[in-house]
Amino acid sequence: MTASSRLASIVGPAHVFRDSAELAAYDICGMVPAVIVQPGSSAEVAEIVKFAVAEKLALVPMGARTKLVMGLPPRQYDLALDMTRLNRVVAYDPGDLTLSVESGIRLRNLASVLAAHRQFLPLEVPFASQATAGGAIASGVDTALRQMYGAARDYVLGMEFVTGQGLLAKSGGRVVKNVTGYDIHKLMIGALGTLGVITKINFRTFPVPASARAFAAEFENAEGALEWRHRIARSSFRPLSLEVLSPGAAGILSGEAAARAVPDPIPSGLFSNRRWTFLAAFSGNGHVLERCERDLREMAEQCNTIRFSVLGNDEIAGASNRVREFIPLALRSSPAATVVKIAVLPTRLSEALAAAAKSSENNSLPWAAMARGLGVIYFALLPNVRSNETRRLVIQATDQILSKCSSLGGSAVVPWCPVEWKSNLKVWGLGRGDLDQMRKLKMVFDPHGVLSPGRFVGGI
Repeated sequence: MTASSRLASIVGPAHVFRDSAELAAYDICGMVPAVIVQPGSSAEVAEIVKFAVAEKLALVPMGARTKLVMGLPPRQYDLALDMTRLNRVVAYDPGDLTLSVESGIRLRNLASVLAAHRQFLPLEVPFASQATAGGAIASGVDTALRQMYGAARDYVLGMEFVTGQGLLAKSGGRVVKNVTGYDIHKLMIGALGTLGVITKINFRTFPVPASARAFAAEFENAEGALEWRHRIARSSFRPLSLEVLSPGAAGILSGEAAARAVPDPIPSGLFSNRRWTFLAAFSGNGHVLERCERDLREMAEQCNTIRFSVLGNDEIAGASNRVREFIPLALRSSPAATVVKIAVLPTRLSEALAAAAKSSENNSLPWAAMARGLGVIYFALLPNVRSNETRRLVIQATDQILSKCSSLGGSAVVPWCPVEWKSNLKVWGLGRGDLDQMRKLKMVFDPHGVLSPGRFVGGI
């Protein structure tokens, strides 16, 4: 029996594909699978993995395929495990603020279900119109709302997943009070499907704020913007989000490509391609928001703001949606866009930004940056051409950025870059002291090496 026939016996012939045009759509770093298979249940996923083990085949689980370019190329890629048929809401208790979904559900569909009960999930990830819950969790991409609600590990209560031996496993629970024992499911967050195939996810949901307001301020330099950020952090206010945009980033978000990709209206002149822009969002009742506006305006003026403006509920959506899509917009703006994700203590943001900018400019590379208040910077190198010389300059600049971040006590990785440069760039950053432990975990969860082999740190 051929591989296609065996897979068809598991999921049905209508959910197995071998057409060359369809296979090309599942390309990962220039590699295409031999077969695409779409399971319709957790049990079918387990059977597919067992088949892969028996036949020594490698598979890569995926959702809408928006983040497949992240990580290293797989060493072997035989089966594309398309999880988008697993797209159901398994359980939802609005009163208990808990939700269980299959991993292939699209986030925009999930948002509609939650909105009917005035609730939401703070997974405001880029590529939002297509992204799935499982893909967002497996890729580990953070969001602006991390400032208030934390990262995914803070509101993922549990998971069901299939190990590399084809065993169906569960970790955590469906409600907060039932979450006991080891948080094994948290290992799946950001692991790119190398430890298990996520089939179901249990989330804690959150009430939609009754009222929100955002404040935008422009500064001549990053120092003024980041000083405003530090003053907000030292105040009694709890922001929903804090985002600092370089002139290059603001230019990308105000351009025609951004308007086409994210048609939501934004206030005229919100983003300036000549100055640094700071966006801060808050929620609360009218009295709290009025005090926010008064105190934040005063803080901004003390930091030498050039312009201070207030965005209402309707305007916040357009602005935040554009900022959310900064990465895909930056990737489209250059033929060789390379994005470095920097993580430092918030007090080191200014040093990290300055060092990254210096490295770029010393190598004659245009750049744009989006910095989040908690200490995460998405720094995009945006060469005008794609050539061997450009690659040399990008390698030089990223090496300098990674080294400087390490000296600041932080870390940096290169989640997005041209595919053919991945073998030259330090995609997963500098060497790690815990790599041996990570390899041991891989052997426990995937002893046969069938799950996304080679894509993670150290070629795991």
